[in-house]
Amino acid sequence: MKIKLHTVGYWGAYPNVNEATSCYYVEDEQTKILLDCGSGALSKLQNVMELQDLDAVFISHIHTDHMADIYSLEYAMLILQQLGKRKEPLDVYVYAENRSDLSFEFPHVLRVHPIHLTESVVIGSLQLTFSENVHEVPCCAMKVMNQQGHAFVYSADTGYTEKLIQFAQNVDTLLIECSFYAEQQGLVKGHLSSYEVANIAKKANVATIILTHFPHYGNIQQLKEEVASKTDQVVHLAKEGFTITI
Repeated sequence: MKIKLHTVGYWGAYPNVNEATSCYYVEDEQTKILLDCGSGALSKLQNVMELQDLDAVFISHIHTDHMADIYSLEYAMLILQQLGKRKEPLDVYVYAENRSDLSFEFPHVLRVHPIHLTESVVIGSLQLTFSENVHEVPCCAMKVMNQQGHAFVYSADTGYTEKLIQFAQNVDTLLIECSFYAEQQGLVKGHLSSYEVANIAKKANVATIILTHFPHYGNIQQLKEEVASKTDQVVHLAKEGFTITI
């Protein structure tokens, strides 16, 4: 049994018209989870799944382009419970210094858990592990693996770090932020440029690279070309409706 990874939102900072920021829907035959839930994501997510079927959500960090719609999702779960379409609360795992700062209102609707880097989380048939990133606030990369050993890594937001290379070693697919063009390398701490992405993916020996978390200027196709110029690995651009089987 393999994993399906669906791109729901892929912009950094804010969504382009009729699109969404970071959000990725992951499923196999038994389990359905969400990695991040950014601005505009909840509307787009309903194109690929029924909200009542969601098993868990994992939030990599508390910047709003990665979690803005988690609050709308909380209200959706409340209504779905009231309509009798869902019985159990939704488990939400958050990597943050202080979860009490978050504005969740209904503990019987969402069960909010901390993400601990040293602990794995098993949701149905999927296991998730975590690694610390380089970012302005605490942020973690996530590895998703099924019972057959198929795995991918989602970088979330990060600057260049050897930890990500080790964490993603030999996985099939690396879903990785690419916030800057090659000429902008080092411009902002905590985000990756195209050549840094290629270096990480090559050293990690991943088979497939999916670029995401794009800037709102320039030609996004150039990011793909710059990464591809530094590696022989398969390179994709994330976009709404993009699905890959791992």
